[in-house]
Amino acid sequence: MRNTFKKEEKLKSRNLISDLFTSGKSLSAYPLKLIYLQKEHDSPFMIQAGVTVTKRNFKKAVDRNRIKRLMREAYRLNKHLIYESEYTKKHIFMFIYTGNHEEKLEVIDKKMKKIFRDFLKKY
Repeated sequence: MRNTFKKEEKLKSRNLISDLFTSGKSLSAYPLKLIYLQKEHDSPFMIQAGVTVTKRNFKKAVDRNRIKRLMREAYRLNKHLIYESEYTKKHIFMFIYTGNHEEKLEVIDKKMKKIFRDFLKKY
C-alpha cells in the first residue's frame, strides 16, 4: 500500500460531516481527538478522513494550517495500521487538534498511532 492521501480519501461532504458530529463516537490521545462513525460513502477507500484545528486556540491561520499539515502527514504515515489489519468496514474520521500549543511531528505521529491502536481494539 502506498503512503498517499488522495482526494477521494479526504472528508469533504457536508452531510457526512454533520452526521459524524451528531452521532459519532470519539477517542482521544492529547493533543489529538478522533471522532469516527461507521458510514457508507462513495469513496473507493475504506476510510475518509478530515482534520481540523480550533480557531479558539490558534488565532492565526498560519498556525492552524501548519498543524493541519502535520496531522495529515501523521495520518498518511500511519494509516497502514488500519488498512493492513483485518478490518473491512467503511468509516469516516475527523481528527481534531485540542492542544493549545503546537507540537512537533514526532509527538503528533506517536499520538496518531495510539489512536489507531485504540480504534482497532474497539473493533
